[in-house]
Amino acid sequence: MNLQLLNAEELGIKLEVAGNLRIWEASPVIKHQLEIDRIRDSIKKVENDGVTCECIDIADIYVQFADGSLKRPDVSIFCELPKEMEEATKSVPEAVIEVISKKYEAKDLEISPPIYLANGVKDVVVFNPYTNEVVHFRRDETRNLASPVEIEFECGCRCTV
Repeated sequence: MNLQLLNAEELGIKLEVAGNLRIWEASPVIKHQLEIDRIRDSIKKVENDGVTCECIDIADIYVQFADGSLKRPDVSIFCELPKEMEEATKSVPEAVIEVISKKYEAKDLEISPPIYLANGVKDVVVFNPYTNEVVHFRRDETRNLASPVEIEFECGCRCTV
């Protein structure tokens, strides 16, 4: 992993690379982490025959995308455990959930969703815990919702945001 990223983490800063743009963010506050934990606790497989996704959710890991972007989604959902255990994963998550932190709304709502979708993530969910607004992005549609809401992902998982 990039030395700059490791140094940033030691200082309590989350650093991401979105195309040619470097984005930094202070470490999340307790409210943010509690929302992530609540959402992760709700992630389940949809009870349908033929669903093969294991619905493995992992919080706050580096994901290296094919376009060179290096992102740290709040929650990444995979159908199988990524092979990379000691470095950024190159496995593309099936779904990504971002919980907005104050003053980082543009990163989560405007910058990140197009990058995720362009790199093969099928579902991107952005939750604003201060307004209870939920935006669910897919390649061909964007839905504006209100929390609490149950969302079913293309991969066969669901969660309550």
